[in-house]
Amino acid sequence: TRVVYKVPEEQPPNTLIGSLASDYGFPDVGHLYKLEVGAPYLRVDGKTGDIYTTETSIDRESLRECQHLLPGEPCFLEFEVSITDLILNSSPRLLEGQIEVLDINDNTPNFASPVLTLSIPENTNIGTPFPISLAMDRASELSGLQEEEDQEEKQPQLIVMGNLDREQWDSYDLTIKVQDGGNPPRASSALLRITILDMNDNAPKFEKALYEAELSENSPMGHSVLQVKANDSDQGANAEIDYSFHQASDMVRRLLRLDRATGLITVQGPIDREDVNTLKFSVMAKDKGANPKSARTQVVVTIKDMNDNAPSIEIRGIGLVTHQDGMANISEDVPVETAVALVQVSDRDEGENAVVTCVVAGDVPFQLRQASETGSDSKKKYFLQTTTPLDYESVKEYTIEIVAGDSGNPPLSSTNSLKVQVVDVNDNAPVFSQSFTEVAFPENNEPDDLVMEVSATDADSGSNAKLVYSLVTDPSSKGSFTIDPDSGEIRVKAVLDREQRERYEFLVVAADKGSPSLKGTASVAINVMDRNDNDPKFMLSGYNFSVMENMPPLSPVGMVTVIDADKGENARIQLSVEQDNGDFVIQNGTGTILSSISFDREQQSTYTFRLKAVDGGDPPRSAYVGVTINVLDENDNAPFITSPSNATYKHILPHTSPGQQVSKVKAEDIDSGVNAELIYSITGGNPFELFQISPHSGDITLEKEILRKHHGLHRLVVRVNDKGKPSRHGTALVHFYVNETLANRTLLDTLVGHSLDTPLDIDIAGDPEYERSKQRSNILFGVIAGIVAVTLVIVLVVLVRYCRQREAKSGYQAGKKETKDLYAPKQASKSGKSKSKVKKSKSPKPPKPTEDEEETGLQKSLKFNLMNDSVSDSPRIHLPLNYPPGSPDLGRHYRSNSPLPSIQLQPQSPSASKKHQVVQDLPATNTFVGTGDNNSTGSEQYSDYSYRTNPQKYTNKQVGELVLRPAAATPLHRGAIWTEVWE
Repeated sequence: TRVVYKVPEEQPPNTLIGSLASDYGFPDVGHLYKLEVGAPYLRVDGKTGDIYTTETSIDRESLRECQHLLPGEPCFLEFEVSITDLILNSSPRLLEGQIEVLDINDNTPNFASPVLTLSIPENTNIGTPFPISLAMDRASELSGLQEEEDQEEKQPQLIVMGNLDREQWDSYDLTIKVQDGGNPPRASSALLRITILDMNDNAPKFEKALYEAELSENSPMGHSVLQVKANDSDQGANAEIDYSFHQASDMVRRLLRLDRATGLITVQGPIDREDVNTLKFSVMAKDKGANPKSARTQVVVTIKDMNDNAPSIEIRGIGLVTHQDGMANISEDVPVETAVALVQVSDRDEGENAVVTCVVAGDVPFQLRQASETGSDSKKKYFLQTTTPLDYESVKEYTIEIVAGDSGNPPLSSTNSLKVQVVDVNDNAPVFSQSFTEVAFPENNEPDDLVMEVSATDADSGSNAKLVYSLVTDPSSKGSFTIDPDSGEIRVKAVLDREQRERYEFLVVAADKGSPSLKGTASVAINVMDRNDNDPKFMLSGYNFSVMENMPPLSPVGMVTVIDADKGENARIQLSVEQDNGDFVIQNGTGTILSSISFDREQQSTYTFRLKAVDGGDPPRSAYVGVTINVLDENDNAPFITSPSNATYKHILPHTSPGQQVSKVKAEDIDSGVNAELIYSITGGNPFELFQISPHSGDITLEKEILRKHHGLHRLVVRVNDKGKPSRHGTALVHFYVNETLANRTLLDTLVGHSLDTPLDIDIAGDPEYERSKQRSNILFGVIAGIVAVTLVIVLVVLVRYCRQREAKSGYQAGKKETKDLYAPKQASKSGKSKSKVKKSKSPKPPKPTEDEEETGLQKSLKFNLMNDSVSDSPRIHLPLNYPPGSPDLGRHYRSNSPLPSIQLQPQSPSASKKHQVVQDLPATNTFVGTGDNNSTGSEQYSDYSYRTNPQKYTNKQVGELVLRPAAATPLHRGAIWTEVWE
C-alpha cells in the first residue's frame, strides 16, 4: 500500500501530518513503528505510527527533490517506516510513503534589479507597448506568477500614453509594483528609468521561437551546445546584435557561456545530470542602435545521461536490530527468516544505466528478500534475513558481502559488507572465592612485583565460562596495579610511596565472554608498609625571624616546624642548633628557638645559624635549614647633635632680611626606621619669636625684622625629638650675636661661656637693659612726682647724707689726690714701701689702644662673678685678673646702671709683695674702649647674666681678684674713680 499525505510547507514543529494506524488501518498496539527514511524532517510515534514535523522546517524551495521541477509538478518528500510485531517477534514490515509538500506564498516576487532601465524612441505612437523585465518568485505557479513562455499575456508592458519628444524630456522615472496571486499576496517594487531615444525602426528577430538541444553529462569545457541566431532589418549599428541571458538561473550562468556577438552557447562548468537534468532559460537579442530594440527566445537544454555512476548499496538496521561500526549482533536463538538489515540499492543514472540487480555472495545462511513492491528499477529495497538457525558454538560471526550491478554499457558494480556477530545466551555470572581480601605490601618496591592472586568460577560452559579479569580503580590510583586477565595475578606497576598514599582499595572484576557478558566483583585492600626513605623536612627553605632588641635572655625568638613523611620511629625528630658561640638554643617538641643573650641592634643587627633535624630511623636521616634573626630597633638611643656646638655662635647683622636662613641644626640618631626620623623645634630662648626652625631639615630662619631691643646675644634652645615611642630627644644651644661688628670677640666668648651655665628655662635674648631703661623712665617720673610732694624732707635727707660722706671720705673723687692707700692690704701698709698713684678725672686720657691690642688684652683669661659680700648686702664684683702691665683699662669695658658710687679693691692673696693703685677716669661715653662699638649692649647683658652664674666656677688658683663694691647710694657719674690693683 502506498501511503501519501499532503502538508503545506513551513509548518511548525510537532504538527501532525497523519496517523498510519488511523488513516490506513495499521495496528496501534503490540507493534513498533520506526522511521527508517525521512529524517530530519519527520518523526514517527513508535506506538501509534503518527507522523509529525520536527524542528527542521520543510521548505519546499530548499528540498533537493524539488529543486528542478517543471511548473505544475508536485514536490514529494519520501519516507519509510518499519513495523515490527513485538508479540510474535516476526520480521519487520517496511512501509513506503510520500508527503506532497504544498507550496505556500512564503516568497516575495522580486525584480532582477531594484532599478530597471528601458529605452523608448521619440515619436513613438501612442498606445505602443514596451515589454518590462519579469519579476522572479521562488514560489510555484499557484502563487500567481506564470512562466513567460506559457503565459505571454502576463508579460508586463509599458504603454505609451502621449507624444514623446526627447528634446523636451529625455528621461522618466516610474515606480512599478509586482504582486503575486498568493493568499495573502506578496508584493515588491522597483524603479523603472525610461530613456527617450532617437528612432530605431526594426527590432531583432530570432530565427526560432524555441531552441532545443541535448548535452551529454561530463561534456568538456568549451564544448558547443547550440547557437541562437537573430536578424535585424536595419543597417549599421541598428543591425548589430548583442546577445545576453534573460531570466536565467544562477546554475545556467555557472554551467553555460553565451557569446555576446555570435550567440554561441558553450560549456563552462561541469555538467552532471544527477545534479540537473534540464537547463531552461531565455536569450535576449538587442540591437546597438541609438534606440535599441530587443527580442527574446526560449532555450531548453536536456542533459543526456551517461553511465558514470555505479550502484549504491546502503545497509542499515531494521526494527530492533541496530548496527554499529558495520556490525550487527544477533542472538543465536532468533527464529529463521529474521531480518538483520535493510538493504537499499540505487543508481543515480537513468534508463538502462539505472537498472540494478543485487545478490548475496558466498555460502552464508542469509538471503535478500524484496521489502517493497513500489520500488523502481533504479531504486530497490531488500530485507537481509536468516535462512537457517544460528549456532554460536559453531560460528560466532559472519561477514556478509552484497554485490549490486547495473545494466549500462559497460556495466558498473559495487559491493558492501556487513558483519553479523552471533551472541551466545549467557545466564551465569562469575563468583569469587572471597568477596574481600586485605594484604600488606612494603613501599619502595620493584615494578611488576607480585602482590596477590585472585580467582573466580563460572557455572556456564564454553566461551561463556571463560573469564577475563580486570581492575576497577579510582582515578588517583589508576595505573598503579595491573591484573593478568587470564590468571588473576595482581602486580604493582609503580613504585609505591607510603607517604603519598598509605592504602589502596579497588575492585577486581571477572567477566565471562558471553554476550552480553556477565560479571562478578571482589574488593581488595592493600596497606603500604613504611620504610625510612624520607629526610626530615623543614616547612620553609629558610627562616627569617624579627625580634626586638633588649629582650631578656631565654626569650623565644621564633618557631620552626619540621615534618617527616615517614611513620613511627622513622618520623621521631631531634632538633639542635649548629653554632659556635651558643647564642641560641632550640626546644625539641615545640621547635621554639630561645636566645641566650640580650640583643643590642646597635652592636649587631643580624644573627645567622643552622638548625639540624635528625629522625629516629635506622640509619637516621637528617636535614638542615638556615635561620636568620633580624634584631628590630627599639628607641633606646636619643638623637645627638652634630652641629653646631653649644659653645659656638653665629654673627647676625641687624639689617638681615626676614626669611633668610641664619643657621642649621644637624643631628643624628643611631636607631633606625621611625626611631631615627627627627623633628626639630625651638623650646626656649625665642621670646620675641625672632627665629623659626624647620621641623624636618633643622634650618633656622629669621622670621622678623631686627629691632634695637634685639641687639646682643640670643640663645635658642633647640630640641631634637625622634619619632619613636616613647620619643627620645637631644638639646642643642644655638647662639646668635646680633651686632654690627664682631670686634670684642673675647667678651662674646665669655658671654657664650656664661650662657652654658645659665638654666635653660631662663631666656637669653637681646638687650635686657633696653626694657629696664624704659621701666626706669616710668619709675623716674613717679619719683619726681613724689619728690615734689615731700621736697623739704628730701632736701634735709640729702644734706645729712652729704655731710656724712664728706666726713667719711670713703671714696675717690675726680681730680682729688689721696694721701693714703685705702685699698692696700695691711701687710703692704706696714712695710711702707708701696706707693699709690692717683690721677684726676680731668687729666689727659691715655692713648686709645688699637683693636688688635684690645683683643689681645681681652684674651687674657678675663673671668668675673657677681657675689654677695659677707659684711654688706651691696653687690660685689670679683674680677680675677691676670693682666700684664700696659693692659687696657677695665673701666673702659664695663659700666653699670646700678648706683655704685665707690669701689673697694681687695687683694686675694695676703702674700702679695707688689701692689700699685691707679685711678683713672671712666670713658666719656662709658662704653667699651677700642672696640669700635658705640652701644653698650654687651656689657649690660654681661652684668645681668653674671648674677645667674655659678660662683664656684672660678678657683683659688686665680692670681688676684678685683672687688668692686658701691661705697654709697649715689650713682656713679662720669669722673668717678676706678682703682686698679695688679697682683
